[in-house]
Order: sequence, then structure tokens, then C-alpha cells
Amino acid sequence: MLELNPDHASISMIGALDTDVSEDGITPRRLPDWTRPQVPAFMEIMVTQPSGVRLVFATDATHIELDICLTRIQMADRTPRTAVFDLVCDGNLQQSHVEDSGHVLQVDLRKPTQPVFVAGQPGTVVFENLPAGMKQCELWLPTSAQVALRKLRFNALATVEPASAAEKKRRWIHYGSSISHCAEAASPYLSWPAIAAVRGNLDLLNLGLGGNCQLDQFVARTIRDEPADLISLKLGINIINMDSMRERTFTPAVHGFLDTIREGKPDTPILIVSPIFCPSAETNPGPTLPDADGKFVTFPRPLEISAGALTLAWVRKILSRVVAQRENAGDQNLFYLDGLQLFGPEDASDLPDDLHPNGEGYIRMGERFAQLAFAPDGPLAGA
Repeated sequence: MLELNPDHASISMIGALDTDVSEDGITPRRLPDWTRPQVPAFMEIMVTQPSGVRLVFATDATHIELDICLTRIQMADRTPRTAVFDLVCDGNLQQSHVEDSGHVLQVDLRKPTQPVFVAGQPGTVVFENLPAGMKQCELWLPTSAQVALRKLRFNALATVEPASAAEKKRRWIHYGSSISHCAEAASPYLSWPAIAAVRGNLDLLNLGLGGNCQLDQFVARTIRDEPADLISLKLGINIINMDSMRERTFTPAVHGFLDTIREGKPDTPILIVSPIFCPSAETNPGPTLPDADGKFVTFPRPLEISAGALTLAWVRKILSRVVAQRENAGDQNLFYLDGLQLFGPEDASDLPDDLHPNGEGYIRMGERFAQLAFAPDGPLAGA
């Protein structure tokens, strides 16, 4: 078979800004190298889960293999999620491969910075009986696991070339929480940002970072410095999940995040998206933790220690107010979208843990976002 390294000149890695190299292979990272000293320990796990990352190439191969070494997450005593790889050929989802090999990180949400590492074995992802002839391929990596890439193999005598220079797509940077990271999606090509990007014919950089949408300035500077034609920021739920800010700190943190982006992108359209429906936190402040049934809930606390604490209803009002204030100050390329339009109380049957949508819920979110944001009359429509 024809064997290539994943960093071969014919293969592009799209959606990653850096890589780690180890004995396991080449691991994509979704933040640039300079951020490493600033990224907290648990956030590093999310940065190296390649949601939205894909290997892009052209080939006439009918058989493709990818040697990988996964690191999957195990929450409490639950079974670690399987990792799904999607192969898209000429814009159509051709095949999916489900993989459960590799290492495991056992994580306790009450002590997320102290995971337990359980070593495992490498695996191989296989796509067989592919259509003959030259085709443009995108191999989408999992949303739910770290992936070290080892070798790509193609059937003997196959040709592998860089993907053809098609019509240049607008680049969309999206920042958000686990609900943008989409570890629960049926497959990476069916995460809601991927669905929206396909519908909008966009080049996606997904900075959805599970549990870590905390308005960190190193993320704002990354967005400021990366090429982008449009930007969306889905803010608020992780602030409540961790009870990490009150109204006093959240409001200026949002302004500061936007100020940093505007330093490098004064006119780029930015869409602020507020949180989707989460029943326990709509009118109760965080933090949230899973209960015995695996549902995320808030916990009662005395009123005297809740002054200024945030609920989802209040976060939506704050974000709407911030956008209005900045629009009135002259920013005519800043827009607001109520997250309940993407996923509201009527969708609760697709919210199995009362926080994260399931696969069907994510598909619906992607279709709705594309319609609301990228339609001809939407805030992120093309010029």
C-alpha cells in the first residue's frame, strides 16, 4: 500500500492551529503555540480534542486507512464515548468509522484537573469500497477524543494530491462551550457548527471548548489575529456551570473580549449568541453538576451569597444589552441572536442530560443557525 505521514505535503490539516508530536503521533491543537503557558490543565484536554478538524486531500484510492492513537474521556463510572471519523468525498458523507481503542482519561467533574490516565493500544480507521476516480476528500476527526495521527495508507498505485483549489470559502471562526464542541454529536460532520458551515459554504474554525468558554483573553487574541470573514461567540453557559463570574465581572469581560477582537478586526461581522435552554439554570444560578441520574442540576444556596449571581435568563438580557450599547456607540457589525431560537423549551426531549443536546438536537441547531445567521437577510450573510 501507499503510506504517507499525516503531515505530508499532499495532506492539509484544516481547523487546527498547532500540533503536538509524541511517540503516539501528531496531535492537532485548536489554539496556537503561544497560548500554551496560559491554557489551564483541563482546558488543554479540550484544545486537543479536534472538533471541526479535518484532513483534506484528493485521491483516486478506493481504500484508505488511518493509524491513530486515541485518548478518550471517561466521566465517573460511565463508559467512555466511542470516537467517530467521517470521510466526506466531493461534498458527500461517504462513510463513518467508529473506534473505541486507545488510552482513557478518567475525569471526575468535582476534580477535573486530576484525571487518571489508563494506557491503551493504537487503532486503525478503515474506509473501504470507495468510488473509483479522483475525488476531493475531507477526513473529519472526532469531536469526543484526542487523536494522535500516525500513518495514512492508500491502496497500491493510488494517487494522492493536494486538494484542488476550489472557490475560496469565507472563513468562519466560532467560539463556544461544550455545546459548540459537540462531543455528543452522532459524528463530527453532524456537529451543529459543521452542519451550519456546510449549509453556508464556509471554512470552519471551531473554538468550541468543552467547559472552557470563560472569555479568556488568550482566546480573544487568537480570534483577533486569525484570518476571519465572520465570527460568532456563543457565550454564557460555562460561566454559570462553574459559577465563575457575577454580573459585575461578566459584563466587562464580554466588553473586554470584544474590544480585543476589534483591535484587529474593526469591521468583521460578529454575532453574539446567548445560551440555549437548560432547565435547571434558567432562573437559578450555578454551579451545575450531574446528579445520580446524570442530569446537570443547580443547587439551592442562601440568598445572601447569591447577590449578582447569574442565571440564563439574566445572561441573555446582559448579552442583548451589551450588543445594544456597542451598536449605539457605532459598531454596526455586531449582532445578537437569542439562543432559545436555536434550542428552546420545546426541544427539551432532545436534551438527555438537561444540558447537552443529543445528535438529533445538534442537527436541528445547525440547520437553524444556518438559516438565522447565513441566510441572505441574516447577520452573517455574504456581501
